[in-house]
Amino acid sequence: MPDVDLSSPGLRADPYPTYARLRADAPVTPGRAPIFGRVWLVTRYADVLEGLKHPALSSDPHKRGDGRGRFARWTPAILNTLQDTMVTTDDPDHRRLRELVHLAFSPRRVETMNRRIAEVTRDLLDRAATLPRIDLIADFALPLPLTIISEMLGVPDDERGTFHRWSTGFLEIGAGGSPLKMLLQLPNGIRLMRFFERLIARRRAEPRDDLITALVQAETDGDRLSQKEVLSMIFLLLLAGHETTVNLIANGVLALLQHPGELRRLREHPELIDSAVEELLRYGNPVEHGNVRVAVEDVTLGGHRIPRGAVVVLLLASANRDEQVFDEPDRLDIGREPNKHLGFGFGVHYCLGAQLARVEGRIAIAELVRRFPDLRLAVPEATLRWRSTVAVRGLEALPVCLQ
Repeated sequence: MPDVDLSSPGLRADPYPTYARLRADAPVTPGRAPIFGRVWLVTRYADVLEGLKHPALSSDPHKRGDGRGRFARWTPAILNTLQDTMVTTDDPDHRRLRELVHLAFSPRRVETMNRRIAEVTRDLLDRAATLPRIDLIADFALPLPLTIISEMLGVPDDERGTFHRWSTGFLEIGAGGSPLKMLLQLPNGIRLMRFFERLIARRRAEPRDDLITALVQAETDGDRLSQKEVLSMIFLLLLAGHETTVNLIANGVLALLQHPGELRRLREHPELIDSAVEELLRYGNPVEHGNVRVAVEDVTLGGHRIPRGAVVVLLLASANRDEQVFDEPDRLDIGREPNKHLGFGFGVHYCLGAQLARVEGRIAIAELVRRFPDLRLAVPEATLRWRSTVAVRGLEALPVCLQ
């Protein structure tokens, strides 16, 4: 097969037929990706899983060895802050950061947000119910996680509107968009960095019960996060606490509308919401490939040699449709068991925002399905457009009628 370009419009619209052909004929194959250029694509579940755990596949792009893995010295600080995060480090640095961040982004903290997530969900749907049609993304799937992560970070109420505007634009930088789109959004990223620097300083002086205070105060054996590490972690939490949830809700609702029998099944059996969310993660793939890896030595995956210095893209979205692992993988089954999907990755780099995304997705989709039995697309399905981003998979808009 010829090299596959992950950014091609046809692949963005529907990657699954191409992924199926690759799994069958070229499971580990050269391809192209924005920013990185020539890469190796890994498509089968077993090989992707092995790649996620392989010690010779580094998450640190600095180890590429040809200079392209590191931003230039003149690059705006925001890009270096984005690149140097926990997800782009290896052990022991990764282990150190993860241990410190777990003190701040704890499961207990996420669980305490359940009631607030339900309140924000109801408020957004109350407002949406007064309109003849809505964009499910702009009016629901996007403001829900942005509101929640704003509150968790401790963004002051009177600054939240500005924060939301900057954040919405900035998220294009971290989602694997085109170089041009990333460049156009740099001002928003710089504004956000300055905003967080001020907020960090305020929380050092006046601690609150929020994530930024927890990050500033997190300590193990006398070790604390540096100022740059706190900034990088905030941006990572903003992405992890937002992007995955938006696409889980929107992609998931679209999948249910495409499978009316499964939508009806969920309405009749709301107790299936947990397994439904797992299946929507597998089927809809809000994260298409996660962070790329660099081969620090020659690596063999699926019988194919990948040379040292190569960039490797582990296609989670393809692994989650692997017919060798999932029975009828292109069929939505909200009661699917077992369902060992790789929607949030695997191993030490398992998505930090996974638990928050699950909670938000579960509450949002369950309430939407319960309240609006006449939920339907407001436009022909063929007119829906997928974003050009490649690391995550999401729609540009999802117009629906609720009544």
